[in-house]
This record gives sequence, C-alpha cells and structure tokens, in this order.
Amino acid sequence: MSSTTTSSVPAASGRVLVDLGPLAQLRAGRLGRRLPQLYVGLFLYGVSLALMVRGALGLAPWDVLHSGFIRHVPMTLGQAVVLFSFVVLLLWIPLREMPGLGTISNAVVVGLSADATLAVLDRPDALAARLGLVVGGVVLCGAAGALYIGAQLGRGPRDGLMTGLSRRTGLSLRLVRTGIEVSVVAIGLLLGGVLGVGTVVYALAIGPLTQLMLPWFTVDVTAPGPR
Repeated sequence: MSSTTTSSVPAASGRVLVDLGPLAQLRAGRLGRRLPQLYVGLFLYGVSLALMVRGALGLAPWDVLHSGFIRHVPMTLGQAVVLFSFVVLLLWIPLREMPGLGTISNAVVVGLSADATLAVLDRPDALAARLGLVVGGVVLCGAAGALYIGAQLGRGPRDGLMTGLSRRTGLSLRLVRTGIEVSVVAIGLLLGGVLGVGTVVYALAIGPLTQLMLPWFTVDVTAPGPR
C-alpha cells in the first residue's frame, strides 16, 4: 500500500473513507480529533467484547476462537486477542498489506481493555441482565468500530486480512469475510469455544450497526482548509 490515497468509499454524510498508507494517515492532519477518537474506539471495542463474555450467551466469531484457545493455554482472553492479532499481522506480509498506527494500536489496546473490563465486571445471574449485556455489547461494538474506522488511521489486523485476501483472490469482501469467520468459529468450536445466540445476534447486527454509525464518526481528511 502506498503512502498516498489509493481509493475512497463515500459515506452518507458526504465524507469519505480513504485508503492511506501509514505516513499519509498521519500527514492527513486533524490528529487532535483523530487520535483520541481512535483510542476511545479501541478501548470501547474491548469493553464490548467483555460485555458479551459476561453475558455468557455466545461470542463474536473471532472471540469464539479466542475463548477456545485459552481453554488449552494459560493466558487471559485479552492476551489471546493480542496474540492472535499479531499472528494475523504475519499473514499480512504475503498479502503486502501495510500496517498503520491504528493497526498496531488495535492489536494491543483491544485486548488490554477487554481484560481490564473483565476484571471489574462479574457475570449476572438473571437471564434478562445477561441478554442486556449481549445486546449492549453488540451495539457498543458497532459504535466502537465506527469510531476507530472513522478516525482513518489504519484498519485492524482482522479487517486487513479480509481486504488483503479479497484483493489477492478477486473474491468479494462479503464472501471473504464469511469464509474467514466460518473458519475461525469452526476452529474455536473444536477448541471448546463459546457459541450461542449472541454469536447469531452479532453476525446479523454488526454490519448494519457499523454502517449506520460510521457516517457519524468519519473524520473528513480530504477537505481543504486548516488541519
């Protein structure tokens, strides 16, 4: 990926998501807003993961894998998130994806935030409360994703794997994402991961929620004027 704009995706607000290289992401300006927005989004992403864990009614596809993995390895869920993030980044090398500040931050902050939230949040006994945690986690995940993506400081490790495979294979993003998520769920289940109604809710809702919220948080880095 070059350090210049290579493509753009229009948003409903009139702003666009631009595909920038690592240096261009920083040079695009408005860092006073974009950096805090990035880290708030990543922190809340980790919180949303923890909410779904404490809801105990099923996890997002990648977290099915993480939860299965830690049944066999002495580490926390957040540490597994960090570990798999860097494993996925290794897969970027043959795909020639270039990580940005947001990519590396994503790999670290989400896992740390998830562990911090799990340390202070207990699983409730009431089913209604657990359903509330799952629904709240999915909605918060949509908002968190829109925040960090809208900051335009680089895609996360798993998103980059999806876009890189799509570009290399010529397959659609939807097909590639489906293939990846079915694969990680299958591996996670083999390892003893947690699958349930929350997984279905996440799969059905996360795309529309992110699409709805993304225009609210997308920072325009293409407009002329003061940065």
